[in-house]
Amino acid sequence: MTRLRLRSYLSAVTLIALIWAGSSSADDASIRGHMHVLANGNADARYAAAGALVSTGDARLESFFESYLTDSLYLWNDVLLVGGDITEDDDLNEWVPLFDPLTRTPYLHGGEAALIMIDDLEEISPSRKERSFMLNSKHLLRLSSSSEHMRLSGAKKCGNLPGIPEAYEQLQLMGETDPVEIVRRTAQESARLISFQASLDDLTSEAHMLVVQDLAATKSIRGLSRIEAQLQSLPELRDLDVETRDRLEHLYASSIETIKGHISFVERCASVFQGLSLGSVLVLMALGLAITFGLMGVINMAHGEFMMLGAYATYEVQCLFNWLIERGVLSQSAFDWYYVAALPVAFLAAGMIGLIVEVSVIRFLYRKPLESLLATWGVGLVLIQLVRLRYGDNIGVTAPMWARGGIEIIQDVVLPYSRCFIIALCAVSMSLVYILMGKTRIGLRMRATMQNRDMAKGLGVNTQRVDRFTFAFGSGLAGIAGYAWTLIGGVTPDMGQKNFIIDSFLVVVTGGVGELAGVIFSGIGIGILTKFVEPLQFGDFTMGAIWAKVTLLVVIAIFIQFKPAGLFAPKGRLADV
Repeated sequence: MTRLRLRSYLSAVTLIALIWAGSSSADDASIRGHMHVLANGNADARYAAAGALVSTGDARLESFFESYLTDSLYLWNDVLLVGGDITEDDDLNEWVPLFDPLTRTPYLHGGEAALIMIDDLEEISPSRKERSFMLNSKHLLRLSSSSEHMRLSGAKKCGNLPGIPEAYEQLQLMGETDPVEIVRRTAQESARLISFQASLDDLTSEAHMLVVQDLAATKSIRGLSRIEAQLQSLPELRDLDVETRDRLEHLYASSIETIKGHISFVERCASVFQGLSLGSVLVLMALGLAITFGLMGVINMAHGEFMMLGAYATYEVQCLFNWLIERGVLSQSAFDWYYVAALPVAFLAAGMIGLIVEVSVIRFLYRKPLESLLATWGVGLVLIQLVRLRYGDNIGVTAPMWARGGIEIIQDVVLPYSRCFIIALCAVSMSLVYILMGKTRIGLRMRATMQNRDMAKGLGVNTQRVDRFTFAFGSGLAGIAGYAWTLIGGVTPDMGQKNFIIDSFLVVVTGGVGELAGVIFSGIGIGILTKFVEPLQFGDFTMGAIWAKVTLLVVIAIFIQFKPAGLFAPKGRLADV
């Protein structure tokens, strides 16, 4: 930091650094003692007390600082208290309910919650210096938290514009000593960003040059916009000589190129992972279609609606858990288990509806592609309208806590837990389908019925029962796809028909009709290709989701011209069907 800025922030920085180095925790008695200093100490004592409170890292103090800033602190009978909403009586007297400043529980007076006339209270207001400090106290407080996520949030906020210079020394210390690597890196980056802002007073200084080089070397994404702004402002700086201007321009340009290269790498990694998770959902959808369409000769246009039913079944389980929690049957901590319970429910709900559709409609349409297409399209419309009548157009499914956040595998490349779960769920589902089809008696009967129905029937296989099980099982797999989608996408009545049914058929056709291996490879490939195409830009034109689908259709149409049977052509009797 430059000497000019260092002089202006010296007292604040030194105060925070010394306090933080001493201790990052305090008991309630110590915290209350520092709080009380705010009410009756001198200006320096109040400022030191505020710094001591920040150093505790106690999350309860965030609301206390907010009350201090909004002039909601009062002194009554030499006790510091927080005031609630002011009310008036019929005589226009103003009354204030009082609360404990740390626990926020009602303050008891005479065995009852205190409600005191405002004229009997001494209002505690911060000075201008304290107010400026308190505006940043929330983020400074988090720097000393015992929670990794809170420290990470505080470190990031302290470096964001306009920056918090008071946190500079603490961020540097965190960058060296914090036990969590991502927190250390974020703290170091924020400290550099604060130094960058401070060095703008003298662009020709070595300190400015060094901090720009550090931001580029550490691939600071947050520093990119600031360096770009400085590069754009260079022509307006008339007091720079030509040599210095050229040096700065080269430094800024090379730093921008380095950071943008890192951003491109991060975006490519994100596209691959998003494509894998989207492809996993498509594979779950297409696994069912590979059975009902590829092996049974039924073009099931209602398959997307079975996916939708799985998503709504997940929502119903969530509502059930909320209902049980409200009535005290379950504790609040049990809420996250709703998503575990919803998995079999989504499968069974979609499977049962699929069984009803098979018994009432599909059983008459085997090996009749056109008739099955029209009939199942009508069934899908009926299901959409029934769900819309019950739920409306949108619902909200809350992701469990364990599915939030992600794991950073390399700098700035974060794999969301929700998408990791979807990929794992797809892998498990594929394995179970493979075992079912290839290693069990029911799988043997399914394959026999699909390859030669008459011969299987002649050998004693109940083909009608096999048909019902097969269609219900394929519908249940679509329900699992809807269950998984609730973690990463919106849930609407037409979600299956609008977003997934066409893509699912493309997966089946591209992979090879009736081939499970083809479903896996084509589903993952189509998912990744979609996510790579969507962000592509040509001048001012961005591909987006619609043009990505158009491009995908063109590519698949060309591919089918050269490989009509798909990636994995059917073998044996299926090739002759």
